[in-house]
Amino acid sequence: MTTPFSSNLVFTVRRQKPELISPANPTPHEVKLLSDIDDQHFLRVQFQLIHFYHPEPSMAGKDPVKVIREALAQTLVFYYPFAGRLREGEGCKLMVECNGEGVMFTEADADVTLQQFGDDLQSPFPCFEDLF
Repeated sequence: MTTPFSSNLVFTVRRQKPELISPANPTPHEVKLLSDIDDQHFLRVQFQLIHFYHPEPSMAGKDPVKVIREALAQTLVFYYPFAGRLREGEGCKLMVECNGEGVMFTEADADVTLQQFGDDLQSPFPCFEDLF
């Protein structure tokens, strides 16, 4: 049974200290200039996204946080610029310093289920700031 979302829904989110996830193996240390298409000023924005995944039976008994950490570290070996830092060069030209520092990861737990939010999980999402 699906419970419709109630604006009176109360839940607690427990966040761990943010950490950097670095590539699992060494990656090239280089600077990559963004293309003129990718370096347009109107694209210099950040989006906050939350992805919800339903349980996968084959993952039963596995710690999802550990799985995500390890998968992210392995992925960053192949997509190593994402583990770098954006820098602004001459003429405001953006570049990526591929330095292997890693990406920010924060583990969090909430004492609420997706079913308690109901079927209509669309923007504007209720309690977005609490979950994000």
